[in-house]
Amino acid sequence: MNSAVEMSLDAATLLALAGAMVALAALPSLSVITVTTRAATGGMAHGVAATLGIVAGDAIFILIAVLGLQALQAVPDPLWLGLRIVGAGYLAWLGWSLLRPPAPASLKAVASASGPVRSSFAAGLLLTLADQKALLFYLAFLPAFLDLPNLSVFDIVAVLLVATVAVGGVKLLYAATAARAGQVLAPRLQHGAQRVAGVVVIGVAVWLLINP
Repeated sequence: MNSAVEMSLDAATLLALAGAMVALAALPSLSVITVTTRAATGGMAHGVAATLGIVAGDAIFILIAVLGLQALQAVPDPLWLGLRIVGAGYLAWLGWSLLRPPAPASLKAVASASGPVRSSFAAGLLLTLADQKALLFYLAFLPAFLDLPNLSVFDIVAVLLVATVAVGGVKLLYAATAARAGQVLAPRLQHGAQRVAGVVVIGVAVWLLINP
């Protein structure tokens, strides 16, 4: 493992990671609807609170993924290859599902914002933590960019900062749009973002396979 005082990640890696996270955070999902609904019904403060809750949940899953794989650094190389193949397969399936035409019925929005702002933070956090697929996603997604078992403390902090800016920034844009317009983005724009995210995820799956 790298020394705790060394940072091995370069700017190019962090930028690539940030770009992928931005594309994925932009795809229509229950988290996006949560942020936009809270912002549209309760104002920007509720949208910001929901965003912070989502980012906090993502940070927890990222830490679990990083620390869990660091604990497995002594496993044999063939097992790591198997994990990479499984991860790539999962990402390819996820990307393909995003490229498919959307279902006729849109996602259900969570309850409108009511009560104190902290209720919106709790909604964002609990929504994220309740989605166990998010942890599986990070376990498959992060190895495409990072040598997880060998990350230093500073590397982990850098990844968390990238996730906070990338995911949080996108959700805040949604919140600002909803707070101003009082409604979610047009379905056509949502479908376009979904297709872009699907291409990005499939690209990450390919990257995972060709970069051992």
